[in-house]
Amino acid sequence: MCKLIPLKIAVNTRLLLKDKLEGIGWFSAESLSRITQQHPEHEFIFLFDRPFDSSFIFSSNITPLVIPPAARHPFLFYIWFELMLPGALQKSGADIFLSPDGFLSLASKIPSIAVLHDLNFEHNPMDLPWLVRKYYLYYFPKFAAHASRIATVSEFSKNDISNLYNIPLEKIDVVYNGAGEQFVPLRIAEQATVKAEFSRGYDYFLYVGSLHPRKNLANLFKAFDHFKESDTKRMKLIIVGARYWWTDSIKHAYENMRYRDDVIFTGRLSSADLRKVMASAFALTYVSYFEGFGIPLVEAFNCDIPVITSNITSMPEVAGDAALLVDPYDYLSISAAMLSLANDTTFRNQLIEKGRIRSKEFSWQKTADKLWETCERVMASPVVRK
Repeated sequence: MCKLIPLKIAVNTRLLLKDKLEGIGWFSAESLSRITQQHPEHEFIFLFDRPFDSSFIFSSNITPLVIPPAARHPFLFYIWFELMLPGALQKSGADIFLSPDGFLSLASKIPSIAVLHDLNFEHNPMDLPWLVRKYYLYYFPKFAAHASRIATVSEFSKNDISNLYNIPLEKIDVVYNGAGEQFVPLRIAEQATVKAEFSRGYDYFLYVGSLHPRKNLANLFKAFDHFKESDTKRMKLIIVGARYWWTDSIKHAYENMRYRDDVIFTGRLSSADLRKVMASAFALTYVSYFEGFGIPLVEAFNCDIPVITSNITSMPEVAGDAALLVDPYDYLSISAAMLSLANDTTFRNQLIEKGRIRSKEFSWQKTADKLWETCERVMASPVVRK
């Protein structure tokens, strides 16, 4: 690719929130920290919707800018992206706008890159509150059409975006997620200390993520309850994540569990604690019914933890042959996988070894490199280089 002149790249950094990073937040932090430090020839303008933590200013070529109001509601989405952002982009002299959460400004004419992680809201719209659902269903097809290029995190999502929004495949780049470098195996003695702190000293299955309906916690609870009927090891189920999406169906499934006392809720954990809890688990149980990628899968592989995950959407693509695939709609399928790992040490060790091999396919450095390639394609366009 030809040598590019230095440019100003504005970035939507709304989801860089100290101690509150989730999937898209981690994607943003890990990829942007590398991109900005590796490309000092360009200026980056980080656009926040609230006061920011200085730890997110990764290098000296970043200029932070706070644009009110804090946009966490559809009416405020509209105000921030359509009324406030265009003026800020024009005033800053930005040449490109990069949005790691996929939201764009339709009122802005500068070339834009949208990272669309998945289209779960198209397939399962009832998972979202009414007004959020309406906003997403109305605006995201427009964002996809408006984008100069789109990046996404799996071939599954690439094809889904192309099919649902009639976007040419050649306009969409795949930039797989990675996992934090802190996710590494723990020694047996360290694991015992973690279990004493978090699981009353017992082995445990682990779920990590938001407690969102698509994460299928209701069926996970049913599966664990069924598993416990044959469990001789007094195993636990640890749920890591905030109860922001604690719906009636999830609550009902939990309250009707016979063995709900063996379910342990930690809430959101610090990065240090999450790493320890992941690396001490008996297995990760990540049985969503829709994922664009599924970062905890790779985190578990990196920690030498076997994985049970769903046989649909992106999860088989990410897991390859390194996970036990189940039907997320059938709690007995999930339960059978739990029993298989609990009762067959040889099989469990084989999965761990396959996970070690599979983990080498994914890293945040690869993510950053691929996302930068997307940026370069837009930067090289006649519109930007005019």
